[in-house]
Amino acid sequence: LGASSTYSGPTVRLNPAPASFMLIWVETAPSGFAPSRLGKSPVAPQAAKGPSGTMNILRWKLAPLLSRLRQPRPEAAVIRLRISNLTRQTLLADSLEVADSASRRNKGLLGRERLSPGEGLWIVPCEAVHTFGMRFPIDLVYLDRKHRILKTRSHVRPGRLSACLSAHSVIELPSGTVRDTQTVPGDTLAFLPASALSTT
Repeated sequence: LGASSTYSGPTVRLNPAPASFMLIWVETAPSGFAPSRLGKSPVAPQAAKGPSGTMNILRWKLAPLLSRLRQPRPEAAVIRLRISNLTRQTLLADSLEVADSASRRNKGLLGRERLSPGEGLWIVPCEAVHTFGMRFPIDLVYLDRKHRILKTRSHVRPGRLSACLSAHSVIELPSGTVRDTQTVPGDTLAFLPASALSTT
């Protein structure tokens, strides 16, 4: 075999020996190495051709990113607000939870036994709610982006649907809150941190 001959089988290496003879031995080429010419080092490993080889490379490169994406992110702390009706000078809630993530919006008040006076849930963004699976009636207050009331509904029982397609958010309150605070469409609400309650 000449040094320039192309050999498609196992790699053949020539070992320098005394002038009287030359020793030749054969080694099996490692998997993934392409055939090489005699007397030269094997070429670097190459990916298998075709869709399967490309997919393997993509999986290897994307594995760290996918691993990070699969890790559950810790839920942010619950935000609580104080909400008052500026127009009527009445307090609607002093411990209003904010549901501003997909998981909290989907859960809503499901699983709760009741809403105590002063409690509530502000779902944002939201334009429609349902009370399927709930255990108690609630009041609903629909708001625009400027916190102006567009629509109210009182004593919405379990198993109902409600919507206001022009709303940006909705507040769920204990049944009777809308009536007791004289809240009506057109009123404007104000939001403050729950710690801003007056101590006087």
